Amino acid sequence: MDDEIDSCGRMPAIFNFQFSICSAQPQQRRNQQAQQQKTQQQGQSSSMTQRMRIQYPTAVDMPEDVVWRRDIYREIDLNHEDNAGLYYPVEPMGKQMNLFTYVFKLALAGYIPVYEYNLDGNEVLESDNKIEMKSILDNYHIYYEEQQGRLKVDNSDIPSPEVKLYYLKESAYFDQANSTFHIKPQAFCPVMLREDDFGGEAAKYPLFWVKYSDVEPFLSRQTIKTSDINDAAVMTLDDYFAMNKYHGKIYKTANRLGKTLMQIAQGDSTKLTAEQKRIEAELEAFRNNIFGAQEKRDSLDSLATEANTKKVKTVKQGRTGRQPKEKTEKVKQKSSSSSSGAARVSVRRERH
Repeated sequence: MDDEIDSCGRMPAIFNFQFSICSAQPQQRRNQQAQQQKTQQQGQSSSMTQRMRIQYPTAVDMPEDVVWRRDIYREIDLNHEDNAGLYYPVEPMGKQMNLFTYVFKLALAGYIPVYEYNLDGNEVLESDNKIEMKSILDNYHIYYEEQQGRLKVDNSDIPSPEVKLYYLKESAYFDQANSTFHIKPQAFCPVMLREDDFGGEAAKYPLFWVKYSDVEPFLSRQTIKTSDINDAAVMTLDDYFAMNKYHGKIYKTANRLGKTLMQIAQGDSTKLTAEQKRIEAELEAFRNNIFGAQEKRDSLDSLATEANTKKVKTVKQGRTGRQPKEKTEKVKQKSSSSSSGAARVSVRRERH
């Protein structure tokens, strides 16, 4: 230690030389070190997301090689009793909030991406079609503040009361790997209803598309009420969608012409209702007849039950040791004939 520091308390020249080299590193090397630190931080954030997905497991994604699938678009009206849990409470009450407020906050914080709603109504869930939340706030005149590069919207300024409708895309498919039928949501779009100054019919403003697989891990952490008479009856939003508890009318199916049901019905409400019922009946028929018609399965089950019953009766008769009637009669005749022959022989012996 005495050799390293002189009497004046100064460092030796070699240490000063090393320090000058460290402080004089090129700017490029310092930039590389900063970039490495940024990459490590991004890797930590991505691993956090992965851990969160493991902690809150979700349903299995739809396989790409299914043998049968039908994509259906539904209009989820929040005024319907089955969908009321998605609308209330309109403003957050503690940790309790409705679906739109929850998704809006997640998108605003950058946890999930949102995608632009195209004029044709078809969802394009690709990176090129992502839209910034600031653009949505500006386009629909939602008041916000920007603090240190972050957007902030008060709960009272979130247009949750106006979002009374959702467009939902679901896929009904048959998984041949395990012989099961599923209906899984793929994406949904909150729709804002705003009335004009003249009090006419409210205009629809679709805000953005949300990919269900992106928001699914978060939906497992938020609950909604499912009963008006029992406040303890709750379920998670993920269970609500996974169990298909929502109710919605079909407004479009994936078809080669790309037409909506209203276009197919040519504006006739009666034809539209008939077309919706026809599609619902087709889905139900496919679900029920995957393994054959129910009537045929019942008849086959009854025949199998009858055959098993006859087999059981035959086995029971064999176990009792009973002999057939004809065999019993032959045994009796043989015994009687043998007894009579013995009597004749005894008489002859007495005569001699």
